[in-house]
This record gives sequence, structure tokens and C-alpha cells, in this order.
Amino acid sequence: MVLSAKHKDELNCAIADYLKSSGYIEAYNHFVQEADVPSDKANDKKFNGLLEKKWTSVLRLQKKVMDLESKVTETVKEYEGGPTKRERSSDNWIPRPPERYCLTGHRMPISRVIFHPVYNVMVSASEDGSIKVWDYESGDFERTLKGHTDAVNDIAFESSGKTLASCSSDLTIRLWDFVGFECIKTMHGHDHTVSSVRFVPTGDFLVSASRDKSIKVWEVSTGYCTKTLVGHREWVRVAAVSPDGKLIASGSNDHTIRIWEIATKECKVELREHDHVVECVSWAPEGCTAHINEAIQAENPRAAKSDGPFLVSGSRDKTIKVYDVSTGSCIISLIGHDNWVRQAIFHPSGKMIVSCADDKTLRVWDFKNRRCTKTIAAHEHFVTCLDFHKSGPYVITGSVDQLCKVWECR
Repeated sequence: MVLSAKHKDELNCAIADYLKSSGYIEAYNHFVQEADVPSDKANDKKFNGLLEKKWTSVLRLQKKVMDLESKVTETVKEYEGGPTKRERSSDNWIPRPPERYCLTGHRMPISRVIFHPVYNVMVSASEDGSIKVWDYESGDFERTLKGHTDAVNDIAFESSGKTLASCSSDLTIRLWDFVGFECIKTMHGHDHTVSSVRFVPTGDFLVSASRDKSIKVWEVSTGYCTKTLVGHREWVRVAAVSPDGKLIASGSNDHTIRIWEIATKECKVELREHDHVVECVSWAPEGCTAHINEAIQAENPRAAKSDGPFLVSGSRDKTIKVYDVSTGSCIISLIGHDNWVRQAIFHPSGKMIVSCADDKTLRVWDFKNRRCTKTIAAHEHFVTCLDFHKSGPYVITGSVDQLCKVWECR
């Protein structure tokens, strides 16, 4: 590489400064004489430490180049190793790095992200008390819903997507008209933080869970609480309604999962498999039954087939577990996360489980073979939530780093 006369003079002055400042006086005198460095320039303060600065900056750039090269290599492997367009099936879609969009706007950690059931929008909730709507296909921000006066802990759509429910540490549940984007009801009844909210499949009722150790069922049309389920000994972190709308699964700080019958308010099963707080529970989709039975019989060929229903849970004990609710037994345990598991859900095809955790990763699990098949370093901080689109090739995640990310699946 040929240097210009100006750059050559600057390099000579920087070398002279380095030799002198390092105590190599004899070498300095020879170099100044041989390189014909003027004495005024050799003593110019602007060259003090310049050579060391340039050297360390080169090392930093080399490291960045190596990091980028490794990312390019990984991306090439993803494309070459992934299914071709002709072979690609939605049953095998999994999120692949890098993220398609990184959405910024929240001022505190993200608590929940969900896809709209009909439109190409997603919604995020945050500890900053706001709910934001985004176009996940373009990455554009659309609007903010404001009303809660404390952290928004959970959000959920009813099946048509016309109504959004949210719950908060301000002890309230709010219903939002997702056409006019206005709050249409505010429901009071819990005595402490409301941590979870879900619609029953018909959309007529809403289920909430709270730090006051209770689960409540609300009539959407009137906003009245029609049932209160009590039994957990600590904060109820999450409540999920089964696909047929008959059962509620709840996870708690008391390390248990309870299965409740909505009609009778009776606790049918108590699952005690976790050794720490249960952070999440999610019911298996209908198409999951055959895949779970395969997983059961892969480990025990003599095991009888079960019709379920099945449930997946994630805990601060760093494990993910799958249960056959009909027998009250844990049938699969997945170990691999290095920190609290914050969310675990079944892949829409029912063939896999997708999870996120405080180890900052997003993981895909082949539960039949009890192994993690994909690990993505998703965020710079704890990954608190995720959602998988029911029909499109998208996964979204939210994090304590205040970012939402959209991941494309292939």
C-alpha cells in the first residue's frame, strides 16, 4: 500500500513520538535523522500517543470484521441448510437469524407481545404503562394505547380481533375497541397486581390471574366478575384457557400448576413437577396430539395413546415440561436453558416447542427426541415473551432491553 507524502510524514512523526516516549532515544535519534523528520514536527504534541491509538483501533476493527465474517458464515449456513422453496412447509418453519425488524419505542422492559388474529399487526405491552401497535410486515409503528397508570403485564385478543384485553399492576383490566382504538371498559376487582388475562374461545368471558392469589372470570358484555377461583398459596403468575373453553390452567409462585373446571370452579388436578416459580403455561393445539403420542411411545413403546388435553409449562427452575392433563402426569422434560424460562409455546404445527428465557435466547425444541434443535441469541438482555404467528412465517420476541424483534421463519 502506497502512502501519500502527507500520510508518510504523519506516520514518521507518530513513530518518532513512540520511540521517544518509550525511551528508545538512540533509535529515535537515528530514525529522525534517517527519515528526515523536522525537529518541530517530532516534538509536536498532536502526535503524542498517536501510533498506539491507531494500533488499538486497527485491532478493534479486526475484531469487528471477524465478528461480521462469522455472522455471514452463519447466515450462509442457515440458507444452505434450510429447506428449499419447493420443500418448505409451514409445519417446519422455525425462526432464523438475523431478525427482520428491531422495533424501538418503549421506555421500559417489554412484558408481552402478541400477533393480531386477523390483521398484519402485532401488539406489545410494557412496564412503561403503554400498549403499542406495529405493522410486523413493514416494521412500522402505528399507534399507542394509553390508559393504564402502571406496568401493563399482559394482553390478549378475542378470536375475531375486534377486542383487546389488557391487565396491569394498577389492579385493573381494560377492554379496548381495536377498531376505534378506545378503552371501552375498565374492570376492578383484584386486590393486587393483575398478571395475566385471557379470553375464553367464544369471547363472552375473560379470565384473569393476580398477585392476590386468585383467578377471576369476567363477563365481557357487563364487565362483572362472575366467578373467583381460590386455591393457590402464592401469586398466580399466569392463567390459560383450554381450546374447548372448559378448563383453566394456572401457574403460581407456589411452584404448582392447577387445572380448574370453569363451570364448577373446582380444581381438578394439581401438578407439582417444578422446583421454582411457574412463569408460563400454554395449552397444546388440537393438531399436537399425534406428535405428543409419538414422543411418549418413543420413550416407552408400550405406553397407551392419550387424547390429552396436553399442557406445556416453563419455570424459574430453567426447565420446560409437558403434561397429560387427563392423567395429571409429566410426560416430557426439556432441559437446556441457562436461566429462568419466561415463555414456552407449541409450534402451530404441534411438532415443536418454542421458548425464550432470561439466558437471552430463543430456542426451538424437538420434544419427540427431547433436544434443542435451534438456539438464537435473540436479545442483549432477558427475553421476556414471544409469540408465533398461527399461519404466517413470523415469530416476535420482547425483552428487558426495551426492544421488540420480528423474526422471519424458513
